[in-house]
Amino acid sequence: MTDLSPARLQVMWNRLLAVVEEQGQTLIRAAFSPIVRECGDISAGIFDVKGRMLAQAVTGTPGHINTMAEAVKTLRERFPIQTMQPGDIYMTNDPWLASGHLNDFLLMMPAFKDGRVVGFTSCTSHLVDLGGLGMGPEGSDIYDEGLLIPPCKLVDRGEVNALLMEIVKANSREPIANEGDIYALIACCEAGARRLVGMMEDFGLDDLNVLAEHIIETSRRGTIEAIAEVPEGVYRNILKVDGYEKELELHATLTVTRERLHLDFTGTSGCSKKGINVPLNYATAYSVFAMRCIIGSDIPNNAGSLEPFVVTGPEGCILNAQHPAPVAMRHTLGQMTPDLVLGCLTQALPDRVPAEGASCMYDLPMRHTPEVARNGGHQFAVELVHNGGTGARPHADGLSATAYPSGVFGSQVEITEAVAPVTIWRRELLPDSGGAGRYRGGLGQRIEMTSAVDEPFLVFLSVERVKNAAKGRAGGLAGAPGRIRVSGRAADISGKCELRVEPGERLIFDTPGGGGFGSPEARDPDRLARDLASGLVTAEGAAAYGDKR
Repeated sequence: MTDLSPARLQVMWNRLLAVVEEQGQTLIRAAFSPIVRECGDISAGIFDVKGRMLAQAVTGTPGHINTMAEAVKTLRERFPIQTMQPGDIYMTNDPWLASGHLNDFLLMMPAFKDGRVVGFTSCTSHLVDLGGLGMGPEGSDIYDEGLLIPPCKLVDRGEVNALLMEIVKANSREPIANEGDIYALIACCEAGARRLVGMMEDFGLDDLNVLAEHIIETSRRGTIEAIAEVPEGVYRNILKVDGYEKELELHATLTVTRERLHLDFTGTSGCSKKGINVPLNYATAYSVFAMRCIIGSDIPNNAGSLEPFVVTGPEGCILNAQHPAPVAMRHTLGQMTPDLVLGCLTQALPDRVPAEGASCMYDLPMRHTPEVARNGGHQFAVELVHNGGTGARPHADGLSATAYPSGVFGSQVEITEAVAPVTIWRRELLPDSGGAGRYRGGLGQRIEMTSAVDEPFLVFLSVERVKNAAKGRAGGLAGAPGRIRVSGRAADISGKCELRVEPGERLIFDTPGGGGFGSPEARDPDRLARDLASGLVTAEGAAAYGDKR
């Protein structure tokens, strides 16, 4: 192919984005676990022969996508390209190489054209159970948390490694779902490789070299131009979080130069003895995502647009946990890093940065108790995902019950009741939970559930914003904190623990609201009237706005 004009390269780039989107949808359609097929807890991407990410599927979480961008480089170096054969697929769930905890499997497949490797496809998704203590914060090290699989060959020239598959199934409370999800990941890689090669044939490409350089250099140049609009300087922020044994501090120093942003976590609290520690790859993924939401957000996410952002942190701080620290619930604090980073950026770009939000998902891994298994009762393992409100934006209200920064969809009531022996009695927005401001923070939600059978169940809690609510900006008020209760028990439940819910007890959890932006007295009276009419704000809550009725 000799005609590689800018216009033709752009057409190819658009086609590549379509290819990777089909790849991601293949994974979602084929997956067994609700957190994948209903909530979209995945990543999918296309890479050039050097292991550089060229395109990612729109559906997916930053914790999967941005870690995948680095993990493929690692696997590409680990396995010599000259030893790869058509049909080979490599995988790992090593938290420090993949996406931060054992439950996420990352696969990489070489794409062959005319007998040569021309690129790679990769994907990640969440497996619901890999043994150990279960996906909760109670582990004392990585060995408590389940099965760790180092980089290895999952598929050899089209033949699945049967022994590895049996080991995964033997170490899970949900072996059938795990097996199905692994085959869905394989199908995702195969679909991406097949469509990538088909695209190359359609355009007469023998390799991706010119297209890759165009994508990466165009994106890198556009990102640097966006960075140049940020005032140079050093910006610092401290975010206090609930932690496990005690409250913790996350520190950030953001250094902005003309062509680069460097974020450093020096000063951040040390690691916990429990599984809320965060590998640096995962903390980096969400931190860079936050920066990219404000700087060059219209530029596609790939190796070029990611290159100008650098994240560091001292070994042993809770955002750079070292092996063998327990990391099962790494998202708890990892998903707080965007608010940490945005607190730096608001000093440079005060009219572009939203208020703090709920941030951390109200992620509820649940399963049967040990005696239920011994007595032949209803055995299950499921992970529910629910969300609080986002922070108000400089020119708009926050979004209610919306996952930011994770981007996953909330677990649906009907699906939850179909796959787990629970009954959900209530799921509704929480009035007054969004922080008051000229623009109101997004609302949290209340969910109530019980066992649907005469058996107890376990919930592995690791949530944030119970003690430290989302703060407002520019005079906006804080959102409501989260809260967890069990009917009949006097005290509220800690945000991090292993909780046993007995038959007849009702689990009630309120997700946090987002902070408000701007002075509440400046809110448009018509907006406040609509909030009152729709029940988003009560008559009592209107007092925070100066009660303009």
